[in-house]
Amino acid sequence: MIKRFFLCLLLLFFSIPVFSMDETKILPSQTGIVQSLKYVDLDENGISQVKQVVDVKLLSGEFKDQVVQLDNMLTGNPYYDIKLSKNSKVILHAEDNGNGVEYSIEDIKRSGTLNWLCLIFCGLLIYVGRKKGLASLISIGFTVLLITHVLSPLILHGIEPVLASILICVLSTSITMYLVGGFNAKSTSALLGTMLSLIFAGILSFITMKTANLTGFSDENTVFLYTAHPELNFIGITIATMILATLGAVMDVAMSIASTINEIYSIDSKKTIKELFNSGMNVGKDIIGTMANTLILVYIGGALPLLLLAENIDLQKFINLNQVVTEIASALIGSIALVICVPFTAIVAAEMITHFSKKDDISINLDCK
Repeated sequence: MIKRFFLCLLLLFFSIPVFSMDETKILPSQTGIVQSLKYVDLDENGISQVKQVVDVKLLSGEFKDQVVQLDNMLTGNPYYDIKLSKNSKVILHAEDNGNGVEYSIEDIKRSGTLNWLCLIFCGLLIYVGRKKGLASLISIGFTVLLITHVLSPLILHGIEPVLASILICVLSTSITMYLVGGFNAKSTSALLGTMLSLIFAGILSFITMKTANLTGFSDENTVFLYTAHPELNFIGITIATMILATLGAVMDVAMSIASTINEIYSIDSKKTIKELFNSGMNVGKDIIGTMANTLILVYIGGALPLLLLAENIDLQKFINLNQVVTEIASALIGSIALVICVPFTAIVAAEMITHFSKKDDISINLDCK
């Protein structure tokens, strides 16, 4: 019900026309393809600049198949420049100023590459994983929908980001665990182990944000978000980001431990809770090394340009930058959550699998009598 309510609000918001002071109406973006282009040298106020004069054929919208001529300025900065060539597909920004529709080049159309990458991923996941792979694919879909259609609207409407992220983590983990592992003690213990680890990570993140005096503004995206929504809790959003970034790896560890203990008990039901716990811990020790390393490498890979920038900055200044401390703290908190997930899940799985299996045995014996 809540999801439907917020979805309706979003649809209502985006269906309202947006007008500027000069009554310019922003229209939905369109796609086009470059048919021809030429370079023109400009010299304004002693500053040399180059622009591309581009003929673009519209591929969508009311004026589909119409050819429009547009200017594409090249500044020499690769971050801002959009370098086009013949047959390049582009995204066009469209505005109605009252005298007709005006177009400008927004960016290159790149979604085609993402489409075939998604097809390869989905195909391999189903081919290799079979039913488990299909269940995993469904759970991924649910998780994406929860984040885009529940978490984002909740945060934008003033709900505490940490509470909202924990809610999404509970729902996402429940769907994933029960779809992949079935409704049993193994999946439930993996779910509980994951939740305990994420709550621990959330508390640790909150303490870190306060003691390190982090602002929550770790990159340009948060700055843009502040411009649009200055009322949001950006410290809470950063903590929520840390929790969500940890979720996938923690779920993996929790299910691995719970599955191991369940398999051991199914082979030898005489194993005690202590023995099952020790077995889970032994497996967990092997998982920790590679999984924590993987998580650290993910963060380092994402922050590689920042690390290269450190070559030109005093080390003490660099290590105390807000963005750097946030990235390092995120990596460490995620790794700590992975480590703590092992004993949490091992003890919960040993207790639950033993308890519920004994109850099943008793009920079967009573039925036989």
